Amino acid sequence: MKKSIIIFYILLFYALGQLISWGMLVVKIDPSRMPMIMGEGAVFLFLLGIGAYFIHASIKKEHKLHENQQNFLLSVTHELKSPLAAIKLSLQTIVRRELDKEQRTVLIKNSLKDVERLDDLVENMLLATKIESKTYSFPKEKFDFSDLVTRITDRLQVHSCGCEQIISTDIEDNVVIEGDQFALSSVVNNLVENAVKYSGPCAEITVKLCQNDGKPKLVVSDKGLGIPDSEKMHIFDKFYRVGDENVRKSKGTGLGLFIVKEVLQNHDADISVKDNVPHGAIFEVTFN
Repeated sequence: MKKSIIIFYILLFYALGQLISWGMLVVKIDPSRMPMIMGEGAVFLFLLGIGAYFIHASIKKEHKLHENQQNFLLSVTHELKSPLAAIKLSLQTIVRRELDKEQRTVLIKNSLKDVERLDDLVENMLLATKIESKTYSFPKEKFDFSDLVTRITDRLQVHSCGCEQIISTDIEDNVVIEGDQFALSSVVNNLVENAVKYSGPCAEITVKLCQNDGKPKLVVSDKGLGIPDSEKMHIFDKFYRVGDENVRKSKGTGLGLFIVKEVLQNHDADISVKDNVPHGAIFEVTFN
């Protein structure tokens, strides 16, 4: 990418040099043509400047996309290796050691959780690909959104902190919407998982579902580090993640919020992100 930029600027300065050289030569031969040379030179420089700007912007965009794809590959590799290593260790322990029934049950349950994590990752990647290629049709039907949110928050509960519950829920019963249940389950799953992922150990996550003026409203709040204002406009971009993938502590692929935005757009729903005082982020989803 750096070579492309260097070559681009070499060609640009070469063109400018040739323009000046030929202009001076023509003026030397026929000084009366000075006004014409100045006028045509100004137009040429203007067009050259516009072309250079757009070419440079295109190269920068391509470079950013390349970086995002590299980060995506690194993060997917990490996301796949961690649960696979945990599953392998659990199975090896079951095979090589004499364990009682309770110990085997714990290892099997942990392995099933890691399998669910892998399944979520694969589903996210497939859904993002179908959405971007416009091959996903978003089949809609009426269903109980309250039940869907309850099931997902129950599955994502964390009980390893010494506290009874890390996800606090306030879910109004019988909130029925018409939409794609599979795609909307990915929306809820990604928002809640992000809240858990970017919050500190045992930090409380709040998930609220209610009817606001007859419109379903989902609010997911966390008490993590929050999202800088400069990043809020980018967090829904595909592959976008803050920081360097090699040193980032939080896991993820940069697909979650991209899927959230695309799915909600196809359901005529709005999403906004706000600061949670004193710290953290609040994601609000309103169905129209």
